[in-house]
Amino acid sequence: MEKFLARHTTASLAALVVGKRAVIAMVPVGSTEPHGPHLGLGTDVVISAAACVRAAELFEARGTMIGVIAPAVSYGVTECATGFAGAVSVPADVLTRYLAAVCDGLLASGVRHVCLVNNHLEPAHDAAVRAALVGRDKKASVACPLAKRWARTLSAEFKSGACHAGRYETSIVMAAAPELVSEDARAKLPAVPISLSQQLAAGVTTFAAMGMKDAYAGDPAAATVEEGEQLIQRLAEMVVGEVLEALGVKPVA
Repeated sequence: MEKFLARHTTASLAALVVGKRAVIAMVPVGSTEPHGPHLGLGTDVVISAAACVRAAELFEARGTMIGVIAPAVSYGVTECATGFAGAVSVPADVLTRYLAAVCDGLLASGVRHVCLVNNHLEPAHDAAVRAALVGRDKKASVACPLAKRWARTLSAEFKSGACHAGRYETSIVMAAAPELVSEDARAKLPAVPISLSQQLAAGVTTFAAMGMKDAYAGDPAAATVEEGEQLIQRLAEMVVGEVLEALGVKPVA
């Protein structure tokens, strides 16, 4: 079964949505912003897409659902990275309206549910993504590790908040798209123990003001493919969990 929506034809999608299994459309959401000297500007979307691919496998294993991966949304609210080359931000209300329209378009095509899978963790961005759910109860959901119940399942570095292009994100990209990691740069980077969550809570709103001169925090040199695989699985379980809850379906024990 083709899992990428963009590869479907009108005919194949129409046949899919009238089948016996509920079709779940997953939209990878991220940003275009700096992720240190070793990861690309599109890192957040790479992470979201990796979670969607694995989640599609989990939906398939259930037997009652089909997960399809819609084209990604690669821009978001990216004010924290102000001043760094490659940081592209869009207004929160624009992002909300755009995502709402994407959800409505996918639902009109016959899919049962749309899940916005977001791994750009800037609070204002997360709020803008969640605002797209208004008026779409049971029809749409958001899967984002900022939610505490999912954050608890992730790594120690993630929980510390020092996780922008650090061990957490770098491990995932190494597992999902190793060609997008500059290994020469990664291996030489010192750990930067700056917690974004603590800094934001204290009212410090930009990477530069936080002291992240190279636009990363955490320990990318400690990243591993093995950890990345484990984290992708946790993020995929998050996606499936959010969808099942929104639909009122009990997870398989």
